[in-house]
Amino acid sequence: MTTANGNTGQGQLDRNGLRRLADLAESFAAERVSADARSLAERIAEGRFYVACVGQFKRGKSTLLDALVGEAVLPAGIIPVTTVPTVIRYGQHRAARVQAANRVWTAIALEEVAQYVSEEHNPENAKGITGVEIFLPAPMLASGMCFVDTPGLGSVFAGNTAATQDFIPHIDAAIVVIGADPPISGEELAIVETVAKQISDLLFVLNKADRVTEKERVAASGFARKMLESRLQRPVSNIYETSAIERLENRGPARDWQMLIADLASLAENSGRSLAAAARDRGLRRITDQLLRIVHEEREALLRPVEESERRVSAMRTTIADAERSVGDLAYLFIAEQHRLSRTFADRRTEFLKAASRKAHEELDSAIGSLHSRGPWFRREVMGKAQEAAKRPLMPWLAAEQNLAEQAYRAVAQRFVDMGNDFLRRLSEAGVPELSDMPRPLDAEQGFRTRSRFRFYDFIELAQPASPLRFLADLALGLTGARGGMVREAHEFLDQLLETNATRVQSDVDKRVTDGKARLETDIRILLHEVSAVAERALTHARAAQAAGASAVEGALAKLAAAEAEIRQLRPSETEMVSPA
Repeated sequence: MTTANGNTGQGQLDRNGLRRLADLAESFAAERVSADARSLAERIAEGRFYVACVGQFKRGKSTLLDALVGEAVLPAGIIPVTTVPTVIRYGQHRAARVQAANRVWTAIALEEVAQYVSEEHNPENAKGITGVEIFLPAPMLASGMCFVDTPGLGSVFAGNTAATQDFIPHIDAAIVVIGADPPISGEELAIVETVAKQISDLLFVLNKADRVTEKERVAASGFARKMLESRLQRPVSNIYETSAIERLENRGPARDWQMLIADLASLAENSGRSLAAAARDRGLRRITDQLLRIVHEEREALLRPVEESERRVSAMRTTIADAERSVGDLAYLFIAEQHRLSRTFADRRTEFLKAASRKAHEELDSAIGSLHSRGPWFRREVMGKAQEAAKRPLMPWLAAEQNLAEQAYRAVAQRFVDMGNDFLRRLSEAGVPELSDMPRPLDAEQGFRTRSRFRFYDFIELAQPASPLRFLADLALGLTGARGGMVREAHEFLDQLLETNATRVQSDVDKRVTDGKARLETDIRILLHEVSAVAERALTHARAAQAAGASAVEGALAKLAAAEAEIRQLRPSETEMVSPA
């Protein structure tokens, strides 16, 4: 299942060093650090580097990666909710495996991948999946390049979960998938900016080019280039226009597909080794930094009087309690803002119905004029036209309302984010050694935490009634040429469709604001719990050290000094760091 870019003496030393770091991490009961070190050692041995595919949900990321490897292996049309990327890597045989929270990999059939990454089969990641890998004998992957598929609705990189943030340092290059309809959004720009802080190799793909006109593609590409260059403060050389579904099905014009393939091949050939080496150096620094923080914490616990540790922890408990109260106070303010937003969107629904109703009825009249069927068949057609006339303005309005709601939500949520990050900042500035491994700050750019659940309600039972009596009545009307009643019913049906679905849009937006608030509160409370757990652990260490006696403390300090010297020796210096080509 593996490939290698060749072994070197330095590579062997790096792998041995990483294995030693993994052993040291295990001695400190730092299982996550140990697993990271062993994973990096395996990656170095195989010369692997990661090219992540990022972008908003429904941009066609999974289909694009399927087209690049030449077969449909990724679940499409679903929303992954595990926030865990799916890695596609080289293997002599088609296979797949998943990793659970215990860090143990389990082989699965390739066809079972959807059971672990889809909301339908793994809601809210109930199965506790932390990793998914797919192995394919794809020529493009033979050099060591691995593709990484990311969860939908925004991106894995826009999230704030530990799994999300933990994976960012592993990325070496990225394919950013954008669209023409709608064009690049503020959330996508935030995704790109986040990834660009880590890597310099970015390839931009304007997907689904088959769904828009050439004029629209040119406009979207130009707009995206302007926004990207402004955000990144650097030129964007290419935006590849293509249709992944066409390439996967081997149809339609190639557009920029061959150029994209060639540039990915060039990246693998010319930069693969340097990307893998840079990943190695970043990983070594990350792992050694984590271990040095652990050594520092252990030493402080041994040297500090237990009374001082108890005083520090007591002060932190007070600060955490204050933060908990602040969360409660902000929650009431958030509820008031929710009510204001709900009233705003109710007013906008009324305005939408006034504007859309007249145009929709005119469109329905025009469509009816072109119909020539009679009786029950006329009813089905005219009701279908009513559904189309209602759906046409509703879906763009839904997108506009969601964007507006997300902007408003972010403005309100910013107060929660600022409060949580200020809490972390104050503890960090206090220089408390127990918090040397601080939880990550909250993400100020993140919007809604849940996907839209809106589905257009078409009242199929009204559009196509199954009643035999209705069928006979329509048949009789058709024979007499009387269609006026059906036309009136179609217009009434159109009003019902517009009113019901507009209300459903408003409810969907309200629900996403409510769910976003609940999840943000949960994030902050988890953050407070993490800080408290770190402090309590340090206090436990201090008590144990003091109870062990002076000779035991001296022996423990000597072991820590030896471990620190070994870790620093394995840590690459800034001058030794490899920069990607």
